[in-house]
Amino acid sequence: MAGGDGSLGTVAQVAIERGLPFVCVPYGTRNHFARDLGLYRDDPVGALDAFAHRRERIVDVGHIGAGRVFLNNVSVGVYARIVHRREHHRRRRDTLARARAIALALGERHPEPILVDGTPVAARVLLVANNAYELDVFNIGERARLDEGKLHAYIAEDWLPRTWHERVAESFHLGGADGNLRAAVDGEPVELDSPIELRIAPRALHVLLPRQRES
Repeated sequence: MAGGDGSLGTVAQVAIERGLPFVCVPYGTRNHFARDLGLYRDDPVGALDAFAHRRERIVDVGHIGAGRVFLNNVSVGVYARIVHRREHHRRRRDTLARARAIALALGERHPEPILVDGTPVAARVLLVANNAYELDVFNIGERARLDEGKLHAYIAEDWLPRTWHERVAESFHLGGADGNLRAAVDGEPVELDSPIELRIAPRALHVLLPRQRES
């Protein structure tokens, strides 16, 4: 699949269901999954070398309920609202969609109630990640591993977090107060039924990689 993280996840799900290997060709905006695989994100053509050399890596994926796969993370709270509003304004051909979305999201004083495993959490940012991230002030860093077999939930009370509260498990149940949950899955806006289970699927995806470049 040539695309961004959201598109990659859709095709990775088909590969898993059919027992097929997956080739990641970074052709999106941020390409976090390609980065964490060690691919050169500015060389999508070079990624096609994986079809010839077939160097394999087996990685975890996350599942949302019984269906959708996520490769990176599911976010709820301020960031998810920014993604939803960005897409809304983008459809209206707003060239300042991201800045406008951030301004509107920050104008909301009270976060949407979030339930984590049935317990209300006062959080403006909640990120459930497939394996552990390095996080620094609302910046999603890299993942050292993609085969730990764990989900990491990062919770912050402020929209620009100084500190994160971390929980580690094989699954989390998330819920919203009004029966649905506005979320972002690998950077794509979605509406999830509530409550919803997020769970890890260890070593579920076989990824073919190009040959390693000599340093």
